[in-house]
Order: sequence, then structure tokens, then C-alpha cells
Amino acid sequence: MKKSKTDLGLFIIRAVIGLTMIAFHGLPKLMGGPETWTAIGKSMQNLGINFLPTVFGFSAGIVETVGSLLLILGLWTRPASILLALTMCVAAANHLAKGDGLSGASHAIEFLAIYVAFAIMGLGKLSIDKR
Repeated sequence: MKKSKTDLGLFIIRAVIGLTMIAFHGLPKLMGGPETWTAIGKSMQNLGINFLPTVFGFSAGIVETVGSLLLILGLWTRPASILLALTMCVAAANHLAKGDGLSGASHAIEFLAIYVAFAIMGLGKLSIDKR
């Protein structure tokens, strides 16, 4: 099975996106502990969800960490991409609700676009899903 330049390009994108999401978003959330999880989970209030903020905050950290690792590996691509996209929807909504405008929400929107694209097209031949 011949690997294309497109497959290599997709691997580079998912490796860089995955590693930066883990290092700068997922792990810091997980390491922050219950106070951090609760603060992050309160973002769900922007969507009318006012219960279990600690669980939602912890879930965001898990999705950003484990979901990104799954993307890097190319395993369970679509479910991981969908969960990451939903997490970025909440992040974008939170930035907009805080009055950060599109410039404040742009990072989450950019990640959202990437995750939606991966959910639609998959990760290419250089992934465990394709083996």
C-alpha cells in the first residue's frame, strides 16, 4: 500500500495539533485539580447546563488529552474528533460569552474546524484505523 504526500501531510498536522493540544490545554487542565476542573466546567453555564461543573471540567481535560493522543495515533478517529470538536464549541461559546469577541474565540474555532475536517475525511493511510 503506497503512502501519499497527502497522508504524510495529514500525519504532520495531526501530530502538531495533537501535541500542542495535549501540552498546552489538556494536561494543564488535568493537573490543575478539582478547583481548575470546576472553573472550566462552569463554562457549560453558557449553554444552560448548570450541574456537575467539576465533571465537565475534568471531561474537557480528558478529551483534550486522550482524544488528542488518539488523533496522533490515528485510532478511533471520528469519535475522538467529534468529542474534541464539541469541546471546542464550548470553549468558543465561553470566549464569546465573556466578551472576548471573535479574536478571543478564534483559537477554539480554528481547532474546531480541524477536528470537524478530521471527522469528515479521516486521517489518511498513516493511521491505526487504516490498518
